[in-house]
Order: sequence, then structure tokens, then C-alpha cells
Amino acid sequence: MDPYVSTGLVDVYAKGGDVSSAQKLFDRMPERSLVTSTAMVTCYAKQGNVEAARALFDRMCERDIVSWNVMIDGYAQHGFPSDALMLFQKLLADGTSKPDEITVVATLSACSQIGALETGRWIHVFVKNDRIRLNVKVSTALIDMYSKCGSLEEASLVFNETPRKDIVAWNAMIAGYAMHGYSQEALKLFDEMQVVTGLQPTDITFIGTLQACAHGGLVNEGVRLFESMGQEYGIKPKIEHYGCLVSLLGRAGQLKRAYQIIKNMKIEADSVLWSSVLGSCKLHGDFVLGKEIAEYLIGQNITNSGIYVLLSNIYASADDYEGVVKVRNLMKEKGIVKEPGVSTIEIDNKVHEFRAGDREHLESKEIYTMVRKMSERIKSHGYVPNTNTVLQDLGEIEKEQSLQVHSERLAIAYGLISTKPGSPLKIFKNLRVCSDCHTVTKLISKITGRKIVMRDRNRFHHFSDGSCSCGDFW
Repeated sequence: MDPYVSTGLVDVYAKGGDVSSAQKLFDRMPERSLVTSTAMVTCYAKQGNVEAARALFDRMCERDIVSWNVMIDGYAQHGFPSDALMLFQKLLADGTSKPDEITVVATLSACSQIGALETGRWIHVFVKNDRIRLNVKVSTALIDMYSKCGSLEEASLVFNETPRKDIVAWNAMIAGYAMHGYSQEALKLFDEMQVVTGLQPTDITFIGTLQACAHGGLVNEGVRLFESMGQEYGIKPKIEHYGCLVSLLGRAGQLKRAYQIIKNMKIEADSVLWSSVLGSCKLHGDFVLGKEIAEYLIGQNITNSGIYVLLSNIYASADDYEGVVKVRNLMKEKGIVKEPGVSTIEIDNKVHEFRAGDREHLESKEIYTMVRKMSERIKSHGYVPNTNTVLQDLGEIEKEQSLQVHSERLAIAYGLISTKPGSPLKIFKNLRVCSDCHTVTKLISKITGRKIVMRDRNRFHHFSDGSCSCGDFW
């Protein structure tokens, strides 16, 4: 039980992911140093047990910047970005440890996840004023944050000001252009990277460029890039590359070709790949192929909730509500829970979260008043609810009412009552925006004269004057 030996062992177990052994040894130690406690917090955080990590972190008598960084990064890496930002604020208030570049990178990652643009901008200023070294890692984190928070202009500015850019920085900027639908700019940057710097693309580079092709419907360019991976660069395609190619072909309506690629792959298709082709079947109304694929997957005991939801959507679009009920019952039997849709909007440096039908916000009454007002105004502009997106077997009025309270509409309504007329709104949703909400947001942008930027699971949508940058292709 020599403290140096036991601390070394806890660190070994932590890095090896053996939580049980690390915990047993940690509990037996008569004295626990800062290094030992930090190693144990790291162990919990790496395994995603952020509750245990935070409980131990809070019990620590002393903390250094390493322990703060481990906890902030643990939150950011395991889907608790709001907690990461709150802990960063606590670090600043505490004043005993000075943030470093690792703190900044982890906190910017948290900003990226929930679209906290103003907080990200504040951190950028903090970096400049507090003289934290603006190296390529920090610059890349800023590029990623600005891109994912909807400010491609600021991302591009940081990118252009970054000296000695490495491949990771180029990849971040290419991905930024891709997610905003600037397909040609992404491909141009891909060529420029090789010609100007001599850097060779990596497998991550090709994910960005293939996504750019998928979002822009550039089938020929996408297929050419995919084939060039092995032929010109010696890069073996991974599941993510096949996913981009299948998405590209599926969105372009080449469903059979996409299906053939999946069947002929040398690696096993994952649920994300199958979800992509199923989504394309729904988009193009090929319910026969969609049902065939989905029912095959369910027969193979696939437990991804997205597969079941897409099959429900396909049944609902075909007015087959018996099929919808069958899928729901299967989900209950297997204990599969649909991921809840959450939309966020940042107002005055505070991120507000909404779920469908949410009435927990302090200004809920005013939000719902604005929802009703907007519903009336968009109808006068020719809006007809797309009730096929509602999975329940309800009457038309009930279906329309359920559409009105989707999380993104509540977030938009809150933005309308909380900001000056004419100012832009930025909405972030963890799932794909439904076709009805997409139509509604286009109309709201026209009626209010506002630019509305919405990031969903697939890409960014820039709504302005009744149209969307995606060209209704997403």
C-alpha cells in the first residue's frame, strides 16, 4: 500500500477500463492524494459514469486544473454539455486553478453540442485576453464550435488566421462547409489542401467530402471520390464512408443501387446505414422496399430505436395504422425507447431546452400564445398541415394540434417573443427535423422577415424569405 505504488496501480486500472479493480484498490487506500483521486475520477469519466465521477470530484479536498479538465471533458464526451458548461463557470468562479488549452477544447466541444454560440464567442475572447496559447488544437476546436453553432463566417475567419494548419484543422473546415450545405466550397477546399500544402487526405477527410456530396446531391462527384479512396490514396473504406455513399444515392432516389451496395459490402452494415436507406425509402415513397428492409431487420433482432421509428413512419405514410401499432408493441416487448426530440435556443447566454408539448418553461403561457398566433398566420399563407408525419391514429384536428407543439416550434416561438423583431434565430435539434416543421419554418421566416438557422441531426438549414438553403433536400 505504498502511496506511489497504489496510485500507479489505480492509474493502470483506470486506463485499462477495469473500474472494479480500480475502485477496490482506491477504497483500501488509507491516504488518497490529489493524483490518486484524479485517476479514479478519470476512470469513472472514461466509462461514462459521470455521476460517480462528479460525486468523487466534489469530495476532493483539493483540485488542480487536471482534475477540473477530466470532469469537464467527461461531461462533454458523454452527452452532458450543459453540465460541462456549468462546471466551467464554477472553475472560473473558484479561482484556484487557471484554465488551460485542454479546458478550452473540452468546453468548446460542449458549446458545439448544444449550439451555445454566445458562450463559445465568450470563450474565444477569454482565450485571447487570458493569453492561452492559440495553437492549432484550440483553433480547430474554435472552427468546429463556430461551424456547429451556425456561424460558418467566424469558423472560416479562424481557419484563415490559423498558421501551420494540420490535417485535423482542414478536416474541421471541410466538415463545416459540408454540414451547412456548401458542397462546392467543401470540394474546393479538399483540392486546395492537397495543392497548396501537400497534405494527403485521411479517412476523416473523405467523410467530410462525401457528406458534402450527399447534402448537395452530387452523385457523380461522390461516387468518384469514394472510388478514389482506394485507387488513388490507398484508404480502405469504413462503415462511415459507405454510410455517406448510401445516403447520397438514397437521397437522389437511386434506392436499388444503394440497397445493392449494402448487400455487396465486405463489412457488416450497422443500424445507421440501414436507417439511412430506410429514410430514403420514406422520402421517395417506396413503401414496399422500406417495409421489406425494416421487417427483415426486425426479424434479425435489430434493437436500434431509429429503425422502428422509421418503420412506423413508413406505415403511417401509407395510412397503415395497424402496422404502426404492431411496431409500437414490438418496441414495448423489447424494451426499446424512442429517443426524445429536444430543441434548444440560446438567449442572452442561456440555453433553453424544449421537448414536444413542453409546458415547463417559465414563459410557457406566452410561448403557446405565440404558437397559436403563428399557426393562424401561416394558414393565411396557404399552409396545409402534413399530418402523415403523425404516427398516432388520431383525428385530423388532433394530428394538427400535435404538430403545433413539436419541440422546434416551441423553441422558435420562444425566440420570437424573446428577441428584437428582425433579428436572426438559431435553433438546434438532436433529431432530424420533420417535413411539416420544415415547411412551417420556411413560412415563419417569410412572415416575420427573420433569418432562422436550424441544425438538425443531418445538417444545417438556413431559412430566409420562405425558402431553405437545403432546397428541400435533406
